[in-house]
Amino acid sequence: MTQTLIEPAPLRFKLDPVQRLEANIARVLRGKEEAIRLAVVALLAEGHLLIEDVPGVGKTTLAQAMARSLGLRFQRIQFTSDLLPSDIIGISVYKQSSQSFEFVAGPLFANVVLADEINRATPKTQSALLEAMGEAKVTIERKRYNLPQPFLVIATQNPLEYQGTFPLPESQLDRFLMSLSLGYPPRQEELGLLLNGGVDAELAGLEPVVSGEELLTLQAEVKRVKVSPKLGEYLLNLAEATRRGGEFLLGVSTRGLQGLYRASQALALAEGREFVIPDDIARLTPPVLAHRVMLRRGNPELGSSRRALERLLAELPVPV
Repeated sequence: MTQTLIEPAPLRFKLDPVQRLEANIARVLRGKEEAIRLAVVALLAEGHLLIEDVPGVGKTTLAQAMARSLGLRFQRIQFTSDLLPSDIIGISVYKQSSQSFEFVAGPLFANVVLADEINRATPKTQSALLEAMGEAKVTIERKRYNLPQPFLVIATQNPLEYQGTFPLPESQLDRFLMSLSLGYPPRQEELGLLLNGGVDAELAGLEPVVSGEELLTLQAEVKRVKVSPKLGEYLLNLAEATRRGGEFLLGVSTRGLQGLYRASQALALAEGREFVIPDDIARLTPPVLAHRVMLRRGNPELGSSRRALERLLAELPVPV
């Protein structure tokens, strides 16, 4: 008797939109394939991105290229010490003609928002982002307004300048799905940038390659990616290891663990799989968790936290 093989049901999406999006961004952010992949994963997982790096390495270019590639509205907010919450959220203005107050939306009402040098704003202004990032809504004078969908915040901060800055509190750092550093471009790519006069002209000419509807479909597909119970246990073991002490003073929060779970699903989808594998979790642990943990001693920079997490991963048994 011949046994009939049953093929697993394929995902309803095509990998092509993800490849188009990454290739389009790579036209202007050269030699940064891993950073582009992580940024796209954050977008697919409906998370937000914190980039800690020196000026001039492509942070703004990444945000603009992503918005242009998706045909979405982009806004850049330059955070300064005198920036007020109303400057980013908006304000109600009295209209004499209608004798009523009318809400005037701030720059936060965009699909891709670049919060440049976020640590230069006061804690009051920084906290104005919390509700927006967590719920995609803002409250003005007891009225709630929905932010446009999809919605992505890319925040930047300079790791070398601390004068006149206000470090982000743990509650706000925890709102970012990932933290990463772009670094300097490879030598050949940087030489090409010098000889070709930069990428401003090419950035201005980027055309949308993925529609907003396609992106929302991809984000919905992320939730269908399977995570086995063994990998769920692996995630819990990882979180509990950071909470037991050792190198870590502050361990991974439940929100951070949920973020790693969701990001692993998004990475699997971007790789063309309908299931998560241990390598997905290991690859995403440093960018998803480094800004959420605190070390007992040593350098407080993200690089130290990443290395501590990598050492922890090397010691943790991997499910088979």
